[in-house]
Amino acid sequence: MSSKRIIVVAPHPDDETLGVGGTISKLSSQGYEVHVLIVSGHLPPLYKTEDYKKSVEEAYQSFKILGVTSSTFLEMPCTMIGDLPVHEVNHKISQVFLDVKPHMVFCPYPDRHIDHRLIFDSVMVATRPIGIGRNIEIVAAYETLSETHWNAPHIEPNFTPNWVIDISKHIHVKLEALKCYQSQISEFPNPRSIEAIEGLAKFRGTQAGFGYGEGFHIIRKIG
Repeated sequence: MSSKRIIVVAPHPDDETLGVGGTISKLSSQGYEVHVLIVSGHLPPLYKTEDYKKSVEEAYQSFKILGVTSSTFLEMPCTMIGDLPVHEVNHKISQVFLDVKPHMVFCPYPDRHIDHRLIFDSVMVATRPIGIGRNIEIVAAYETLSETHWNAPHIEPNFTPNWVIDISKHIHVKLEALKCYQSQISEFPNPRSIEAIEGLAKFRGTQAGFGYGEGFHIIRKIG
């Protein structure tokens, strides 16, 4: 059994399962400690408090299925992270890294959603190879359906995975966990549908020679 610690940084409840759900299930089954950090959520003034509470309840149900060890919710209002001082956002995220002391970090790709971009920047600060950052072996960005693939081709960075994790034995766990997010998952052909999510996993898997996979872009890796 491994004693390695992992942080999955998610802008909102469901991003962690959409992008890393199969990998979380796989690594937790291998004995890794998986901590999920949810930075933002559907909070006032743009959303009702009840909406946020519903998504958090769904998140806990999903975490239980995936085998998440622990989780932290920073409760910053969705799409309004940019209204907070940068140093405050960086500090709150970095504090979780100081507490967990991760060996592996998964973060959102800087895509169409402004929260994803800002949180990516903060994670780059938290994972600098100084202090506890020197013990981080892998920093990788994950893709999120309905956001990552809406970047303008060739004008903005496009997600091109250089690491695919085989989740063939865990795709059913990922899909079961995603079904917990009833407030977020939609009917096909919406990109955040079970069919589309399974289709992406099948595509990423076949890119690497196996049944189902999750794609990542490695930002930094030490061996």
